[in-house]
Amino acid sequence: MDETNKAVSPAPGASSTDSDPKAPPSRILTWPVTAWALWDWGSAAFNAVITTFVFTVYITSDAFGPGAESTLGWVLAGAGVLIALFAPITGQSADRAGRRTLWLTVNTLLVVIASAGLFFVQPAPEYLWLGLLLLAGGNIAFEFASVNYNAMLNEISTASTVGRVSGLGWGLGYIGGIVLLLMVYFGLINPEVGVFGITGENGMDVRVTMLLCAAWTLLFSIPVILTIRDKPRAATARASRPGLLESYRLLFRTIADLWRADKNTVFFLIASAVFRDGLAGVFTFGGVIAAGVFGFSAGQVIIFGVVANVVAGVATIAFGALDDLLGPKRVIVLSLTCMIIAGTLIFFFHSGGTTVFWILGLILCIFVGPAQSASRTFLARLIPAGREGEVFGLYATTGRAVSFMAPAAFSTAILVGVAVTGQTRDQAQYWGILGIILVLLVGLLLLIRVRPHEHHDTALEQPPVTG
Repeated sequence: MDETNKAVSPAPGASSTDSDPKAPPSRILTWPVTAWALWDWGSAAFNAVITTFVFTVYITSDAFGPGAESTLGWVLAGAGVLIALFAPITGQSADRAGRRTLWLTVNTLLVVIASAGLFFVQPAPEYLWLGLLLLAGGNIAFEFASVNYNAMLNEISTASTVGRVSGLGWGLGYIGGIVLLLMVYFGLINPEVGVFGITGENGMDVRVTMLLCAAWTLLFSIPVILTIRDKPRAATARASRPGLLESYRLLFRTIADLWRADKNTVFFLIASAVFRDGLAGVFTFGGVIAAGVFGFSAGQVIIFGVVANVVAGVATIAFGALDDLLGPKRVIVLSLTCMIIAGTLIFFFHSGGTTVFWILGLILCIFVGPAQSASRTFLARLIPAGREGEVFGLYATTGRAVSFMAPAAFSTAILVGVAVTGQTRDQAQYWGILGIILVLLVGLLLLIRVRPHEHHDTALEQPPVTG
């Protein structure tokens, strides 16, 4: 094999020299894997409760004054720009210093602090910016933590188990979010008087929920922090930490090197950015479509969200084995194809009532998680050894760079529907489904040209880290 190909050789089990050679390669429920996956379970407090169902709804309520929704969008867009600019640099720094666990710890603690800080956001206009800045800061810290978390995947898995390990993490993330959401809904949000006599007066039910989220994130992050140990690089590597400008020069050189050595990695980063934005759009606009097109009440939307996440979580864990058996590309292609078909059927049968959305909407949810998880394992198998954090930083950057696509396609498709049918925007809302489908289709077409490495379909057994 020539030096060019060696430079991009896959790195599952790259840390095998420090691992237990007696560990059974087919076993995934080792303690390091479990500890790693529990971070996904804990992070659901920020994803499912704070940014999806509870705090963002609270901060955009009438109590915070007019225009809170648009202000929220601009603030989170600014956070996205910062993530896109700095995520690959933070990953590169962690790779060079061998301090992934350290930076995972630091950024997770920042998420915990931001979550707890939301307790002080009272329902009044003068607290709007406090809430938005804490939310944006939490988003930035969460994304930076995720870069280092994702980069650990190769340390705890082998080429034949990486799909199941990744699927376990994604699945526990979904299920953990639902467990916490149900606890919050029935213990604090739904009853007039919740546990410990907490009520909705002065937003106390939501504010106490933020403290619970902070504690949840912290509790389930401790196992991976204590289990996956940093292995610092040599002193020469530590001494050669580049400055900010030099880091960007190295980043662009990384992209150029990846392009020259293996265009597949670059093509995959582009393709995955597109279809991952489409996957995010399914959840972002799923509740909007359920309520606006199929007549779901607010309570029905929450119940559907609970069921949808359970379905997605179970499916993600189950599809992990299929990932290892068939390879991640086949899983992604299958998932995107099925989602495109289900979404098209939702468009044509939009007048069929709630039953249609329950059936076809849950079919969509079956394939969201597997596509997300397989995307992570696909990249993990392409990354050059020792550069996992840097490339996963690029993974975060490319995803953020096109995060406008699904919202723009959704809104544009509705305008097309208005022009074609003569209906009002509310009546033509179901056309937005076609916009999400288009993004998924473009991502699928881009993915088809990406060629997996040979080991995607063969079991290259290397022992994982066992703690």
